[in-house]
Amino acid sequence: MKRKKILIMGAAGRDFHNFNCLYRNNKDYEVVAFTATQIPDIEGRKYPARLAGKLYPDGIPIHAENKLAMLIAKHKIDEVVFSYSDVSYNYVMSKAAVVNACGANFTLVGGIPTMLKCGKPVISICAVRTGSGKSQTTRKVCGVLKEMGLKAAVVRHPMPYGDLTKQIWQRFEKPSDLDKHKCTIEEREEYEPHIMRGQVVYAGVDYGIILEKAAAESDVVVWDGGNNDMSFYQPDLYITVVDPHRPGHERTYYPGETNVLLADVIVINKVATAPIEGIQTVRESVRILNPGAIIIEAASPIAVDKPDLIKNKKVLVVEDGPTLTHGEMTYGAGVVAAQKYGAAELVDPRPYTVASITATYQKYPRIGTLLPAMGYGAKQIKDLEKTINATKCDSVIIGTPIDLAKIIKINKPAVRVKYDLQEIGYPGVADILKDLFGKPKKKRKKTGKK
Repeated sequence: MKRKKILIMGAAGRDFHNFNCLYRNNKDYEVVAFTATQIPDIEGRKYPARLAGKLYPDGIPIHAENKLAMLIAKHKIDEVVFSYSDVSYNYVMSKAAVVNACGANFTLVGGIPTMLKCGKPVISICAVRTGSGKSQTTRKVCGVLKEMGLKAAVVRHPMPYGDLTKQIWQRFEKPSDLDKHKCTIEEREEYEPHIMRGQVVYAGVDYGIILEKAAAESDVVVWDGGNNDMSFYQPDLYITVVDPHRPGHERTYYPGETNVLLADVIVINKVATAPIEGIQTVRESVRILNPGAIIIEAASPIAVDKPDLIKNKKVLVVEDGPTLTHGEMTYGAGVVAAQKYGAAELVDPRPYTVASITATYQKYPRIGTLLPAMGYGAKQIKDLEKTINATKCDSVIIGTPIDLAKIIKINKPAVRVKYDLQEIGYPGVADILKDLFGKPKKKRKKTGKK
């Protein structure tokens, strides 16, 4: 029988996982190509033969998504599998329209068929949008597990932007591991806060291998999600973080609404800074969508190490990159710190941007007067450094989760912003985890792929 020709639309993450789970070594399908978007410089590479399996001795090419229609026509593609996250429903269906107009079927893969099973308990932390607060929620979960005497291994959503054959699986235990694996700024933002708390982190490309290694050295595997993607692992506890600063997005962004529907626990974060109307809208949405979920309300209070560098100063605010770009937030922890500690002015970096940083503003004009901490490669990190150093300001507020000054040379005073999850009222994360591990676990009806 003729193999069905597949094209996978992705962004170097969910796309590779879907391939590994559903199409690798599957003789019914021929995956002709991947397309890539969201992340700079992903296209032009290959998904290597070592990862692609015996059916693809030459690997699988990765093309820019803007070649989608051409690729469908050239290769007579039967089915296009949409495999990335943090996009609006309008965006998804617009892509579906293009694919259908070109004569191919458009597919969204279910989350559960790609959730790998584990012999150890799994806690998954996901969200409705990038920048909702997954990272601090994951840190909170790991801290509670440690207090309970349980060893956790964190498995982070993929960010394989380098040599894929060297990123099949990666283990991070100490700061030097970040240099060893030549981590980008985005990777460091996710791994470093865990490492500094003594927490082992796994990441990479093949999440079956990663799961085996993480489970072998832990009592509990903690899935630390990326964007608003679904969990790669079948969880014993599914936690979804929602953001009242973006009310309504929990019902209009893919696959964030799926995460709400799958959740055992929903964390309404940032309640100390969000408008009351936004909190009410989100609370009503999640109660309608998933009335059986436990709701935790929480804040992510910020603190800075040098508040005197903010008060009455003209400041440049550097925020988490993905939160500002495809996350579409117009402010983050850095702006909250500037307001809280009395900055005189937020300096606009756009007159001082160079090269790839300039291109980022052209692609995401809504960013405005903030500077996203873009750094997907050595050149872009250098462009970020040049932009910061050229900007005329009194000081720099670093709103990212890492110490940027250790990666780039900043020629002016800099202040770091830190934040952790703080639950408000009952129940809290500790209450839920004690119930989970203190009582016989109920068998979940959901089934995952082995």
